[in-house]
Amino acid sequence: MQRLAYVCGSDSWGGLEMNQWRNARWMRDRGHEVVVFGRAASGLERYCEQDDITFVAIPKHKKYYDFGAAKNLSRLFREWNVGHVIIRDVRDMSVTALAKSRGKHKFKLHYFMEMQLGVKKTGFLHTLRFRQLDTWSCPLEWLKQQVEIMTHMPKARIVHIPSGLELQPFLEAMSREKARELLELPSDRTLIGLAGRFDPRKGQLLLLEAISTIPEANVVLLGEPTHNEGEAYHQAMLDSIRANGLEDHVFVRPFRKDIAVFYKAIDAFVMASKAETFGMVTIEAMASGTPVIGSNAGGTPELLQHGNLGYLFEPLSANDLSAKIRDFLQESNRFESEKLQDAMQLFDHTRVCEQVEQRLGL
Repeated sequence: MQRLAYVCGSDSWGGLEMNQWRNARWMRDRGHEVVVFGRAASGLERYCEQDDITFVAIPKHKKYYDFGAAKNLSRLFREWNVGHVIIRDVRDMSVTALAKSRGKHKFKLHYFMEMQLGVKKTGFLHTLRFRQLDTWSCPLEWLKQQVEIMTHMPKARIVHIPSGLELQPFLEAMSREKARELLELPSDRTLIGLAGRFDPRKGQLLLLEAISTIPEANVVLLGEPTHNEGEAYHQAMLDSIRANGLEDHVFVRPFRKDIAVFYKAIDAFVMASKAETFGMVTIEAMASGTPVIGSNAGGTPELLQHGNLGYLFEPLSANDLSAKIRDFLQESNRFESEKLQDAMQLFDHTRVCEQVEQRLGL
């Protein structure tokens, strides 16, 4: 049996790397022979070892034209009898495309898109590289349309396969009272939440500005600053809370792995990023039955069905976010929990894995 390989040359541990690990685990659990090629001592290696997923360390490669690294990958693919290679990071595209075009070992290469295209990629070198892809998978329809317009990728190879989520932890019926008890939150208030590292791109300060003129608003901020990077922004958050007299209305809590508890504890979730390509936290909140107030840009409008499943506000506008929060406080039952959870079945990881298997012919 040929193996399914996941390649990730990143040392980081963020959403992209987590998706590689999760998908490798799901496919392994479905009976496929899986091997992950990644950086030694990375978060990806640690989690693969934890889940007993075969992991092979590879040296760091350059973003473009690293012929030596490509030759080494081709050799490893042959040794491990790899039939399909899945990448998610655009920085892994050149080296794997070279391994396919110049190496002796034959395999199929599949790119699962995580970030939107910033500019057109129709030049000769981009087109040459993209032609090595057997699949360009887009998690949302708007991204599929973007790829069709902004590249010369053959349309037959561009597909829409949603990003997967294990729904069960979010569907489980923990009571709001229990969730708030675990997070040490008041039981008698309407709470609006935002989860994510404390970072300007996540919009915590925007949310604090938005609620500064809403006396009845209460906010839970779940997260932590990035070590040696986010302390200044964290301090700016604390200063804003004090300056606006919000000490009794804003609850800051550290990040926790069982994030489903957070979604059960709040009444609405805010996606305040300027333009999130695909917000996993958005579908996590909705899978928990929690309505979302999201920025009207990136992938959020499609996830919220353009306002049919949530509130959309003008990106980076504290005034419009404030208006949408007021709308929610006045009509908190507008989006029923069951309707939100039913819509999230589209992202069930079992269904997504079946689509991947069908596309790869497994």
